[in-house]
Amino acid sequence: MKKPNSKTILFITGAFVSHTCWNEWSTFFEAQGFSTHAPAWPYKDAPAALLRARHPDPQIASIRLSALIAHFEAIVNALPEKPVIIGHSIGGLIAQLLLQKDLATAAIAIHSVPPQGIMTFKLSFLIAGWGPLGFFTSTKKTFMMTLKQWKYAFTNGMPEEWQEKGYALAIPESKLVVRDTITAVAKIDFNKPHAPLLLISGSSDHTIPSSLNYSNYKKYSDNGSVTHFKEFADRNHFVLGQPGWQEIATYIQQWLETIKSNW
Repeated sequence: MKKPNSKTILFITGAFVSHTCWNEWSTFFEAQGFSTHAPAWPYKDAPAALLRARHPDPQIASIRLSALIAHFEAIVNALPEKPVIIGHSIGGLIAQLLLQKDLATAAIAIHSVPPQGIMTFKLSFLIAGWGPLGFFTSTKKTFMMTLKQWKYAFTNGMPEEWQEKGYALAIPESKLVVRDTITAVAKIDFNKPHAPLLLISGSSDHTIPSSLNYSNYKKYSDNGSVTHFKEFADRNHFVLGQPGWQEIATYIQQWLETIKSNW
């Protein structure tokens, strides 16, 4: 397996938010000498306000996880070198799936949506996920979080002014792509050797409780592969934009340096 010394980072955005949520992260890692890429999902390469104005958007509503995986796989294949992949939420799941395809020198899954078969009945998870799954509603129309839903699912525990500021990044989402995360499209072979993987969780995340990320981590069973887990206190699902995000970015940068030097 190739030494994890890539200087290219591919950021993969999760659901419900604009890809511009990575802007400050890109600046941070470029200052560390990385070349960074944070492409939008299909049909989402527009300002968040414009995407909200298009709601309910049948194009975004049609997005499926399999097509999204193929979209980012094509982006990886077009890069000059195999990248480090850093993904958040569904983007974290996609990072795990691309790592399984040997398309990354290392992967970091931040508050990752769990692969098929990993589940919890924790009340906050069920409340946060009910609306996005869109049961008993048309899948031809996108789902757009209300500010109230956003405050519960993404920015719980933050001052109201920060919650409202963060809501400016919220965008409509496909209900189908959310449902696909519990199907075989999201299946991981946990016994397969893989490049280094870091799973990060937050103790205050309502949408993806830390216990889910830990269960995800514990499933990996190849003793010859590097798989690490780190929980950060008081981090919600808006972790990329939550004040103090630099602590997590710094941890990732140091982790990458550590696995490179210990390889």
